[in-house]
Amino acid sequence: MVRQYYEQGAHVLLVDTGNSYQGLCELIHRKTKGEDGVYFTYTNGSPISFNPFYTDDYFFDVEKRESICTLLLTLWKSADEHITKTEAGELGSAVNTYIELICADHSVTPCFNTFYEYLRDVYRKDMEKRDIKVTLSDFNINNLLTTLKQYYRGGRYDFLLNSDKNIDLLSKRFIVFEIDQVKDNKDLFPVVTIIIMEAFINKMRRLKGIRKMILIEEAWKAIASANMADYIKYLYKTVRKYFGEAIVVTQEVDDIIQSPIVKESIINNSDCKILLDQRKYMTKFDGIQAMLGLSEKEKSQILSINQNNDPNRLYKEVWIGLGGMQSAVYATEVSMEEYLTYTTEETEKVEVMNRAAQLGGDIETAIRQLAIEKRNNKKK
Repeated sequence: MVRQYYEQGAHVLLVDTGNSYQGLCELIHRKTKGEDGVYFTYTNGSPISFNPFYTDDYFFDVEKRESICTLLLTLWKSADEHITKTEAGELGSAVNTYIELICADHSVTPCFNTFYEYLRDVYRKDMEKRDIKVTLSDFNINNLLTTLKQYYRGGRYDFLLNSDKNIDLLSKRFIVFEIDQVKDNKDLFPVVTIIIMEAFINKMRRLKGIRKMILIEEAWKAIASANMADYIKYLYKTVRKYFGEAIVVTQEVDDIIQSPIVKESIINNSDCKILLDQRKYMTKFDGIQAMLGLSEKEKSQILSINQNNDPNRLYKEVWIGLGGMQSAVYATEVSMEEYLTYTTEETEKVEVMNRAAQLGGDIETAIRQLAIEKRNNKKK
């Protein structure tokens, strides 16, 4: 489905854990000669890095400014700390005046480092000159600077918000965020998730008349935290107004049933539901049926999946339901080339990558060769 969306010109942003889309992203990257297929992941040698202050056209709309403020507030305050109107207002004012500076003076490099220096050297002094003083109890800028220092030059996370690659994600049609290495890091994960959401919301609002989709794979369990609840709710309630789609994928049925964020924000706003083989959840299916609002007919359809497949063909069945109005079971069958491109099976992914390495990184030729070999072996 994602492949067809991409071929039809849609912008696709994927959030995943487990490197499921590494091969597909690399294939697109090579096919477009580096113009598309952006893969963000975290390794110790090459940590994930962003620049929330970069745009290729110096255009900062209201949502962009607010997302930067949300990011900074998340870095400053813990989830259980209250944010006052004065704190939010002063930080918003600092962001706006810094943006005015970088738009007027292009010699100032837009990044967190120069914002931090502006906050420390300019904005703090301007506050002291005001007729109406802002006390530290109302807005403790010193505490803010101390907390944010770890993201500034020389700090332990100075790489995170100061990327010099300056990739404008607005123009990229296939983007993958692989967050397996940061999903359990309480310092990095909130920053990464906010930037991911901001990247998609920026596409959602600025790309007029272009289909765009965000697909949150197994990573949705980490994203569906209390801190991200408002983002998820906002996304699902507004995405269709902007010719967009939000999709979540999970293999754990219990997580769907138990998560109030999923139940309130996602299930209630999803007209299209797709279910694969549910036989191992037979004893729990009454709960699934009740939560998804499935009829007895739909339940029977779902539990019939893969019960009478043709043994001579390699395919899987899938149930698709559209808003309670239409539903059916369909067979999904792809070529061996597509299978090797999409596979998430570790041994198969390694086989593809090893063959590509032998061919100087040419993953497309590697897939073609392996597909021919597997078809020939099957004939034997």
